[in-house]
Amino acid sequence: MKKLIILYLFLLVISVQAQVTTEITGYVKDKTDLPLIGASVYLENTTKGAVTDANGYYKIVNVSPDTYNLVVSYLGYDSQTRYNIEVKSVGNQLYNFTLLEQSQNLSEVIVSNQNKVTRPRETPLSTQTLSAVEIATYPGGNNDVVRVAQSLPGISPSPGGFRNDLIIRGGAPNESVYYLDGVEIPNINHFSTQGSSGGPVGILNVSFIDNVNLATSAFGSQYDNPLSGVLQFEQRQGNQRKHNTNFRLSASEAALTHEGPLFKGDKEESKTSYIVSVRRSYLQFLFKMIGLPIRPDYWDYQYKITHKIDKYNTLNLIGVGSIDDFAVEGSGSIDENEQSTLDQTPFIEQQTNTIGASWKMRFKSGKGFMQSTISNNLLINDFSRYGDNINQADLYFRNDSREMETKLRYGLTYFVKDWKFVGGFNIQRSDYKNETVDLIDGFQYDTKIDFLKYGLFANVTKSFLDQKLDFSFGFRIDGDSFTQGNDLFATFSPRLALSYEFADDWKINVSVGRYYKLPPYTILGYKENGVFLNKDVDYTSSDHYVLGFERILGTSSNISVEGFYKRYEDYPVSVRDRVSLANKGADFNVLGNEEVESVGKGRSYGLEFLFQQKLSHRFYGIFSYTFFYSEFTGFDRRKYLPSVWDSRHLVSFTGGYKLKRNWEVSARYRFAGETPIVPINIEETTARYPDIVLDYSRLGEESLGIFSQLDVRIDKKWNLKKLSVELFFEIQNLLMRNSPEAPEYVLQRNDMGSIIEPRNLVQVGKEDGKPIPTIGFVIDF
Repeated sequence: MKKLIILYLFLLVISVQAQVTTEITGYVKDKTDLPLIGASVYLENTTKGAVTDANGYYKIVNVSPDTYNLVVSYLGYDSQTRYNIEVKSVGNQLYNFTLLEQSQNLSEVIVSNQNKVTRPRETPLSTQTLSAVEIATYPGGNNDVVRVAQSLPGISPSPGGFRNDLIIRGGAPNESVYYLDGVEIPNINHFSTQGSSGGPVGILNVSFIDNVNLATSAFGSQYDNPLSGVLQFEQRQGNQRKHNTNFRLSASEAALTHEGPLFKGDKEESKTSYIVSVRRSYLQFLFKMIGLPIRPDYWDYQYKITHKIDKYNTLNLIGVGSIDDFAVEGSGSIDENEQSTLDQTPFIEQQTNTIGASWKMRFKSGKGFMQSTISNNLLINDFSRYGDNINQADLYFRNDSREMETKLRYGLTYFVKDWKFVGGFNIQRSDYKNETVDLIDGFQYDTKIDFLKYGLFANVTKSFLDQKLDFSFGFRIDGDSFTQGNDLFATFSPRLALSYEFADDWKINVSVGRYYKLPPYTILGYKENGVFLNKDVDYTSSDHYVLGFERILGTSSNISVEGFYKRYEDYPVSVRDRVSLANKGADFNVLGNEEVESVGKGRSYGLEFLFQQKLSHRFYGIFSYTFFYSEFTGFDRRKYLPSVWDSRHLVSFTGGYKLKRNWEVSARYRFAGETPIVPINIEETTARYPDIVLDYSRLGEESLGIFSQLDVRIDKKWNLKKLSVELFFEIQNLLMRNSPEAPEYVLQRNDMGSIIEPRNLVQVGKEDGKPIPTIGFVIDF
């Protein structure tokens, strides 16, 4: 503590002695990504500004490090604002803008916030965007992009609150898809659940992210396989003029990021830039020091290279991957709680890698552009359970699998007067291998599938009635060469979105759409006696109906109310457990490695309230309340049961206040009502321990308690001539609430630690909730 105080005083003295100024740079372009010359860019409530040059580039000089709102205006185009940008003495990113013509107010996905908080014409509701600054300073987020997204409206916390499952408006965790700069990433978490997508820690480095956009309905037709949500990560490009390095130490990891120009020579700006990072966990060392038996050990890496061929053509190469090793280690005398963790934790060795190359070509006519992307995803997952974890002996379950996808995506965007047309296709080769051994249930199988998946999409958008009525209609069709009875016409999925400004700053928004999802490879590749039992599985469908009202309260705030209804058909149902797979997938396991039938139905419906305030008078915040029901059927299609996500009530608030001298205080509060759980079958678990057997016939008889957590964070920044430093202190669970957890059990042992015969399963006592303080820092140089 004394060292931290000395460091603080040292930095304070230096910052007082050296009054540092810096610059803000970026590009202003139109909807086709061509530069706008002579656009005015200025810092709100200051006299600082600049005008763009022939390349659309601007540079505002002599700027004091602080937090600002950055505004751009251009004759004939809508003005636009980027809120809450953090200007540092070293390590500032490019702040780019895409402006829309006033005469034809059409848009792609909005990259940055406009003067009025607004949404894309194609997805006028159920869409939220977070900026890089909001993500980096999120209380309780631990610089984890996916964990931050869990605080958005309609997102339920995972059971216990410690995983990054995106449970959107009552849907299952595997119902969302994830895109990084237009490249689909199947796995965005370390130690991810195969067949689903959640895990305890995200693999994306917050230093790369420009913004995050989450759509919980009205998905664009270019996205295949979403049932509940589309999470898009837009990465910033590396600095084209100079080299910068960023080092971050947080509660669980250390990260190093470097960026700069390539092949610059003596030019002021290079056509090629890069940004690359590597992260390393140190939780395994920390847990060993304090005596916990788990050892989560991971690395991840990320990179992006951007090359501008000429004014009309740009190439991007991106990549992200992880290396995970989750194990346990005995630590001598431990209590019952730690014993259950030691006994039941699986061993996970996992590797992921995604690489993608995209080419964007703008038409010289200014009428549009096309983008082609080729990518490859790889997941290697070795998942094992042992009867004796300390010695890694008595193996009773192992899943050794590999998933590989190679994808080609093509998209064309074309403008004709006031009309915007979008169309394209995707082709995907899927290669899946799996060797499974289950000694308790007495079966094993080897499987391999190799097939093609393909799809077509189209969309048209236009504004009518003097820009008061926005209209968007699209559709997509999908098929594959493996499943039976599914073709392009069986998966026709139309979607319609309307937005009407019926009074000044008042809007009514409506969307209707159908969406399809191919079941995961774990289901498709499942075999018994050499036969694919799930080859006739259907695509799961979800129909969304959303009606919302929105009130623009000012240049930086809005309020909205949305009612939603989701209806599912052909949901996979477990033959063994006779329960919808919608009730599985948020645990360390393998989802779908069993026989299923596509007979399940489901529905989720409710009402969502949202208030959003972008940075104004040093305050920013977002508050939401969602009331919903989530229900699914098994083989009896007439009997709906509450799902394990049916908490009914969700409350989320995140806000912050910018104090003087680069201090900031922020807080996050989340609440979820009681959630149904699946009780443990005591008799079978006693016989099969440490294998835990759930009794799905009793789903809903017991419930988790409410989830209620308050996290508070304090940030302080120092800006020196060649160095910027940020120190943050955070307290999670300030209210000291117990985390809602399902009952845990362990076999009764004597004082020597030996299991007492006959076996007796005893429930583990719950620990009291404790605040979790963390400290970290970020250095740019």
